Amino acid sequence: MVQVPQEPSPALRVQGLSKAFGTVQAAQDVSLTVQAGETLALLGPSGCGKSTVLRGVAGLERLDGGQVEVGGRNVTALPPEARHVGLVFQDYSLFPHLSVLDNVAYGPRMRGARRPDAQARAREVLALVDLSALEARRPAQLSGGQQQRVALARALATASPLLLLDEPLSNLDEKLRAQLRTDLHALFARVEAGVLLVTHDQREALALAHRVAVMRAGRIVQQNTAAEVFARPATAWVASFLGHQNVLPHAEGQALLIPELAVHLGTGPQYTITSNQVTESGETITVAHSLGLLTLHLSPRERNLVHGKSLQLELDSAVMRLIPDDRSPSPS
Repeated sequence: MVQVPQEPSPALRVQGLSKAFGTVQAAQDVSLTVQAGETLALLGPSGCGKSTVLRGVAGLERLDGGQVEVGGRNVTALPPEARHVGLVFQDYSLFPHLSVLDNVAYGPRMRGARRPDAQARAREVLALVDLSALEARRPAQLSGGQQQRVALARALATASPLLLLDEPLSNLDEKLRAQLRTDLHALFARVEAGVLLVTHDQREALALAHRVAVMRAGRIVQQNTAAEVFARPATAWVASFLGHQNVLPHAEGQALLIPELAVHLGTGPQYTITSNQVTESGETITVAHSLGLLTLHLSPRERNLVHGKSLQLELDSAVMRLIPDDRSPSPS
């Protein structure tokens, strides 16, 4: 009898996860899957429930409903230490009295590894995050970026099938965040674990994730590849949250989405510029178009297209889309 090879279990499968705090429904019927070697960003504004989902997956919150599987194991009823996940919180939660090496070796030690074996594993992952030279230091002797790398190394040292990262870059300045986004992208490509990344930062999600699940008021409102979600937001609220500036009211509960690539400058009719603001990267202007007020960012080269208080432009109707206008009120 020919045996059909089974598909490998995903790193994470969540089905119908729900959690309320009193009368507040923090997460409602959330379902998602993360494959091994894949990064899924759970993206949404503060208070939307994304950290509640992560804490439910980690076992740090008792769920009201739903099921959590990690590496094919049903862990819904298991305590955090039995779920075999690696955790990185935004405050890093490093042990201040332990060296970098012992912080990273802590996970393997708690899972029964002998001290020499745990330290050998810790040195492997410290090399992976480029911190081998700092293994003897204490957390207080490290920069914020170095502490973030130690926290990530500690999660990796457990060899867990799933890594959970809760706003891992939020405590860093913008320059360091940009550098670490690049570093994390390269690192995630080298490890085989699935990664669930919780973030409110659209740039972070787009830079790090293969897929994005957008959350609003406890629910996932759109889920697809990162490129598809950012290029084709399903609703006006999603479009606005993802940074699309030109989401104009239309008729009967619809909004008109005008992406940047729909705007062709220097051709077509001239329209009045109603406001402008010069920035380091160019100029942001508002144009009184017949469809509504358009917000455009002009590069230094494109600023030469401005004629006094007017700008010549035309819109490509084939690129514009009508989408449901759900910006108010929030879904219950």
